[in-house]
Amino acid sequence: MAEENTSKPRGADPPHAPLEPAAAYRASFVSFMAGTRTILVSETRNHEPSMQHTAMSALTSDVVVLVVDADWGLLEQARLHAYVSSLLRVRHLVLAINKMDLVGYSRDAYRAIAREFDAFAGPLDFVTSVCVPISAKFDENVHDASDKTPWYEGPSLLAHLGNLSVDDGRQGRPFRLPVAQVQRPHLAPPALSGTISAGRVAKGDSLLAAKTGRASRVRRIVTRDGNQPAAVAGETVTLGLEDDVDVAPGDLLVAPTARPEVSDQFAAHIVWVAEEELLPGRLYLLTCGTKTVPAQVTSIKHRVDIQTLEHLAAKTLGSDEVGIVNVALAESIAFDPFSDNRDTGGFILYDRFTQCPVAVGAIDFGLRRASNVHWQALDVDPAARADMKGQRPVVLWFTGLSGSGKSTIANLVERTLARRGRHTYMLDGDNVRHGLNRDLGFTDADRVENIRRVAEVAKLFVDAGLIVLVSFISPFRSERDMARHLVKDGQFVEIFVDTPIEVCAARDPKGLYKKAKAGEIKNFTGLDSAYERPEKAEITLKTAGNEAADLALAVVRHLERHGYVPEA
Repeated sequence: MAEENTSKPRGADPPHAPLEPAAAYRASFVSFMAGTRTILVSETRNHEPSMQHTAMSALTSDVVVLVVDADWGLLEQARLHAYVSSLLRVRHLVLAINKMDLVGYSRDAYRAIAREFDAFAGPLDFVTSVCVPISAKFDENVHDASDKTPWYEGPSLLAHLGNLSVDDGRQGRPFRLPVAQVQRPHLAPPALSGTISAGRVAKGDSLLAAKTGRASRVRRIVTRDGNQPAAVAGETVTLGLEDDVDVAPGDLLVAPTARPEVSDQFAAHIVWVAEEELLPGRLYLLTCGTKTVPAQVTSIKHRVDIQTLEHLAAKTLGSDEVGIVNVALAESIAFDPFSDNRDTGGFILYDRFTQCPVAVGAIDFGLRRASNVHWQALDVDPAARADMKGQRPVVLWFTGLSGSGKSTIANLVERTLARRGRHTYMLDGDNVRHGLNRDLGFTDADRVENIRRVAEVAKLFVDAGLIVLVSFISPFRSERDMARHLVKDGQFVEIFVDTPIEVCAARDPKGLYKKAKAGEIKNFTGLDSAYERPEKAEITLKTAGNEAADLALAVVRHLERHGYVPEA
């Protein structure tokens, strides 16, 4: 039975702003504003499941306060938080050595932790790094406890935070405005709104859209205080331009004398914060500034050992691990290296289905090959190839458990189309693993790469004007969705061959279920590796009680109804 789915900055510090007392320091994670300073407080315990919130907050923080317990000492989690804070360019670090009351306010205990931390944090890129003894339970040393720690000659925690100057010089850097909103008045040039991330702008200044290179002059500046002659970094503004430049939300408006990079590939450091591991080739969503685009981590170059800061080889990243990776985007974006501008060089990766953050990243540099590789213009395009064959090209993606009947049905569909003179090609999972994908195993990471390669091949066949039949277990929705997005709308039909696992195991045409249950095959889909059922497949084929020939005919009828092939 076939079921068809047709649904389709901050400036210089003002006079010392008051800081609220020590209740905040008892939380495992809190971020708050004090004047123009954004302060991140993180209690570092090894039992914390993830540093997701800490890493995301560090992208916009000026100061990080790491709270460690004097009776526990310096744990790995504290090193991780310090390294990530440095990586994400938090300029000021405070190690608050808490619970001094539990070690009798011992100078030796304090100094041992301070020395160990100084040795670790010394190579990291902090402007200031200090250690402060505190006992938050009694508010001691948060304000002042010189009677309990007469050997400590530094400032109290609140005094140190209150006196920090966090001016990062962003007002003197090249102008950057990530565009959040575009207003297009009738018969007038657009007005662009956003928060200035760097530099300053004045009426009459020349600006350009980073991606298109189109330039215009500023005729009007509106801030919260009304019309202004100029605005600086940190201010939310609306800029009226003299010309109708092609700018959309997510674009970057910049100074013409200091343009950012524009590319669809870059190298970056990332902090992986999801519980499930990073799988290169899987499709995620990347948000940089106000721009969100589909993205893939194409390769992991190194993983960072937090204890030694050495670079180690890695194929995946687990929760709270840091790596150096290459990232490819579905379209080019404008960006700066993170070391130049945190707002236009920092990014967050999200799971495409749950919308939950999975990684926080810092762009190191654009990949040169992205600007050296260009599409070659061809006289014979995909439309011409399709017209020659008298058909609409499409990917027919058959997915289902091993033994569900995917290849049998796909073979019958192709045979029917061939008899009608249609131009087809079939990609079968087992056959492809004999050649193109012979180097891949069956781990989740290898399965993702397996589907990525096949999807790219299928895209080429569609460009050739063919009807491509792809028969792969393809267990993960994300990879099937990635394959769909490689081709144009209407060029992908997902076909779910819905067969209960009990029926598949009873058929067991290749003896794989028997071997898997005996422990001879690991990572077998449906048993010890997950299969994610399609949620919106265009066609669902229920094989139980139905003949394969009838199901194949249902697929052909779908192609006829939607104009891919002429009716017989």
